[in-house]
Amino acid sequence: MNSLRQQQTIAQVAEVQGFGYWSGEDVRVELRPAAEGTGLVFVRRDLDSCPRIPALVAQRVETPLRTTLVSDGAAVEMVEHVLAACAGLRIDNCEIWVDQPELPGMDGSSRAFVDALLSAGVTTQEAPRPQLIVTEPTRVGDDECWIEARPAKRGGFRAKYRLDYGLGNVIGRETLELQVDEKSFCEELASARTFLLQSEAEWLRSRGLGQRVTTQDVLVFGDEGPIDNERRFEDECVRHKILDLVGDLALAGCDIVGSFIAQRSGHRQNAELVRALLAEGQIIEDRRRTA
Repeated sequence: MNSLRQQQTIAQVAEVQGFGYWSGEDVRVELRPAAEGTGLVFVRRDLDSCPRIPALVAQRVETPLRTTLVSDGAAVEMVEHVLAACAGLRIDNCEIWVDQPELPGMDGSSRAFVDALLSAGVTTQEAPRPQLIVTEPTRVGDDECWIEARPAKRGGFRAKYRLDYGLGNVIGRETLELQVDEKSFCEELASARTFLLQSEAEWLRSRGLGQRVTTQDVLVFGDEGPIDNERRFEDECVRHKILDLVGDLALAGCDIVGSFIAQRSGHRQNAELVRALLAEGQIIEDRRRTA
């Protein structure tokens, strides 16, 4: 039996400041409490009328290497790390006010957002949190990159990710399987940082992107390992992929009870899976209806 939990928001406003990896612009984020049923919503305070952008897969548009949402012409990008923080802590209702079209990259992980949310405190609300239970295997992707949702044997949310850069690559192959809850998210995933190869970083810079980002802000792998940096975990890269998965699955707008297995999947495949699950599954919104 999977009973519905109560929705949660934060107790007070929290703030995070940094700069956008893509634009290089300073960004200030206000995380504000929100009424039950609001969900996670981005608000562009820098635009006239402060347009609201719901964190739902219907608002997602395809952009390289990040998750971007659009509503009525207003966009916000690189949202996956703050969404992962909210989902990992089970913060269901929150207004995320930003003064740029991009979230700050911080240290490349969710840690700054997690710390801000925890400092604000959590308030339990009356309404039940909608839930989608995976009842049969659902898979998207191709033979190389794919992700599959399966029924969870023990309930809750479980993820297994296979990262494969090849045996001759400095990143190599990493696999991690984890039951994700508030404790494991904070301890095992929240601090895992964005990573890329030195060749990828040079390619981005050659196109005027990431000019302000240094090897202290993200894990940049050269031939011998991270440049001017050290791993926080031996398998930090695969942990970050699961962190991204948590953030992308938050675009369902409900709790998902299931077991997820992924191989080399990214933001696009994660979003495709959310769409498939919403199309095929049934969302439970009433406490009296459990499965």
